[in-house]
Amino acid sequence: MSAPPTPSSRPTVTEREARQVAEAAREQDWRKPSFAKELFLGRFRLDLLHPHPVPADEDVQRGEEFLAKLRDFCETKIDGAVIERDARIPDDVITGLKELGAFGMKIDTKYGGLGLTQVYYNKALALVGSANPAIGALLSAHQSIGVPQPLKMFGTQEQKDTFLPRCARTDISAFLLTEPDVGSDPARLATTAVRDGDDYVLDGVKLWTTNGVVADLLVVMARVPEPEHGQGGKDGRGGITAFVVEAASEGITVENRNAFMGLRGLENGVTRFHRVRVPAAHRIGPEGAGLKIALTTLNTGRLSLPAMCVGAGKWCLKIAREWSAVREQWGKPVALHEAVGSKISFIAATTFALEAVLDLSSQMADEDRNDIRIEAALAKLYGSEMACLMADELVQIRGGRGFETAASLEARGERAVPAEQLLRDLRINRIFEGSTEIMHLLIAREAVDAHLSVAGDLIDPDKTLSDKARAGAQAGVFYAKWLPKLVAGPGQLPRAYGDFHPSGHPDLSGHLRYVERTARKLARSTFYAMSRWQGRMETKQGFLGRIVDIGAELFAMSAACVRAEHLRAKDDHGREAYQLADAFCRQSRLRVEELFGRLWSNTDDVDRKVVKGVLGGAYEWLEQGVVDPSGDGPWIADAAPGASTKENVRRAVG
Repeated sequence: MSAPPTPSSRPTVTEREARQVAEAAREQDWRKPSFAKELFLGRFRLDLLHPHPVPADEDVQRGEEFLAKLRDFCETKIDGAVIERDARIPDDVITGLKELGAFGMKIDTKYGGLGLTQVYYNKALALVGSANPAIGALLSAHQSIGVPQPLKMFGTQEQKDTFLPRCARTDISAFLLTEPDVGSDPARLATTAVRDGDDYVLDGVKLWTTNGVVADLLVVMARVPEPEHGQGGKDGRGGITAFVVEAASEGITVENRNAFMGLRGLENGVTRFHRVRVPAAHRIGPEGAGLKIALTTLNTGRLSLPAMCVGAGKWCLKIAREWSAVREQWGKPVALHEAVGSKISFIAATTFALEAVLDLSSQMADEDRNDIRIEAALAKLYGSEMACLMADELVQIRGGRGFETAASLEARGERAVPAEQLLRDLRINRIFEGSTEIMHLLIAREAVDAHLSVAGDLIDPDKTLSDKARAGAQAGVFYAKWLPKLVAGPGQLPRAYGDFHPSGHPDLSGHLRYVERTARKLARSTFYAMSRWQGRMETKQGFLGRIVDIGAELFAMSAACVRAEHLRAKDDHGREAYQLADAFCRQSRLRVEELFGRLWSNTDDVDRKVVKGVLGGAYEWLEQGVVDPSGDGPWIADAAPGASTKENVRRAVG
C-alpha cells in the first residue's frame, strides 16, 4: 500500500481544470421539463405550475399525524433558551427525536422510517427549526445530505438494508466534503482513498462537518488515485468518490468542536482520517462519481434550508404583529406608522411567497414529473437571502429590544423574544450548501445551458476551426427559431391569464403578464450579453448574479400567484392569499426593475480596478488608525495527513 500524500502533493489545478471537474459532475441531460429552465429561455410555462399540484390523501394524513406529535414534542420537550445558553442540544432531546422517528422522516417505511413526502418533511423542519434552528440543522444534515439521501438514490440494495434502518431510528449521519483549503472548488480535494485489497484506506482532514461531533455514520468524499498511478481501484477510474464510513472506526479523530456566531447547538467539527480502513462494499456508486452524487443529492436536499427560512418568516410575522400592536409611539401603535408598517407588509408578503416557492418546488419533487434542479437552487438562494432581510427588519421593528438577548429581556421582566438570535442563526444559510455567490454561478450555468449546448464550441479556445464552423451552423438554426419568439407573447394580451382575476379579488393576471413579458426581456438580455462577451461571459459574475436574481423574483411571483389561486379554489383564505400575492408581486416588480437597470449601469468595472488596488497595497494608508484584535496563527490551518495529536472530542448520544 502506498504512503499517504505529503503536503506538497496536494492537488494543484488550473482554473480551467477546476471548471472541467465541476462541469463533469453536472447532470448533463434534461429528460424532464423544468419551469425555471424555460423561464430563463424566455418561455413562461405556467402549465408546468398551474393548477397547483397536490399531495395524495394518504400522504397528507401520515404527514399531519406526525406534525401533531412533533408539535407536542417541540412545545413540551425543547427549550431553545437552554440550547442557546449551553451551546448544545441535550441528549434527551436527541433521544426523544429518535424515538419519535424524526431521524427517519424521509426514509421509506420498509426500512423503519416514516416515509414522509418532501412537502411534509419540509413542514416538519420549519416547525422544529422554529423551536431551535440548531435542531433543524441536525435533522436536515442527517437526512438531506447525510447517509440516507445518497443511499436512497445511488446505494446498492445491500447498503440500503444495512444502513437505512440504523439511520431511521438509532444512528446520526454527517456529510464530509469541505477541507481546510477546499471549499466550493472540489477539484483540489486532498483527502485520499487508496485501494488495498477489499478495502480503501482513507487519509485526510475534513472541516465544518455538521453533525460530525455526534455522528455514527459519515458520507465521506475522498480522491481515489487514478489507475495509471498504480494506486487506483480495480473497480473504476479513480477520482472523487463517496464512501459510507463508520464514525467510530480506528484512525478517525474529531479534533475540534467548532463554535459559530449562530446555531450554537450545532455539533460541527474538524475530523481527521489516518489510515482508516473502509470496506470497498461501502463505496457509494462507482469511483469518480462522488461529486455527481453530492450535487444530485443537493438537488432536493437544498429544499431543507428554505423550509427553515419559511419557518423563520412565520415567526417574524407573529412577533412583528404582536409587538407592533401593543407598542405605542406618538399616540398610536407603531404598526400604524408607515415607516414600520411597510416593514410588516414586507415580512407578511415575503413569507407568503417563500412558502409558495417551497411548497410548489417540494410537491414537484414528490411527483417527480419535472426536473427541479434550478427551482430547488432558486428556492435556497431566494429563501436564505430574504429570510435574513426579514429577521433584520424584525430587529429594527423591535428597536433596542431587538438588539437585546432573550435572556437579558427575561432577566429584567420582559418577554424573552430571541430576535437577535434569529438574525445570527439565519446568517449561515447564505453560506450553507452553496454560498449566494456560488449559487448565482451554479444557476447561471444551468440557465445558459441551452446556449452553450449549441454555441459553446464557438467560444471555446481549444476547439478547432472545423468545430467552430459546425457550432456556428447549429447556433444559426437554434437562434433563427428562438429569437423571433422573444418579440411577442401572451404578456401583451390584456385578457391573458384571466383565471387569476376572479371577481372581488385583486388582479393577479396583470402580474403574470408581467412575468411573461419580463422572462422574454431576461432572455434577450442574456443573449445580448453572450454576444457581447462570448468567452468572457463566465467572468461577468456581477451580471450573471443579477440575471439569476431576476429569475428568482419571477419564479417567486409565479409561485405566489399559483398558490393564491390554489387556496382560493379550496376556499382556504383565498381572498387574503390574493391580497398577499398582490402585495408581494408589487414589491417584487420594483426589485426586478432595479436589477434590470443595474445589468448595464453598474460599478463592476470600477470595482475591479479598486480590488486590484486593494490587493496591490495602494490603499493600505486607509487602514491606519485602528488596532487588529485578531489572534496569531495561519489563515488556513495545516491539513497535512498523519496521525492526530489532539484529543478526540467525538461524543456518543444517549
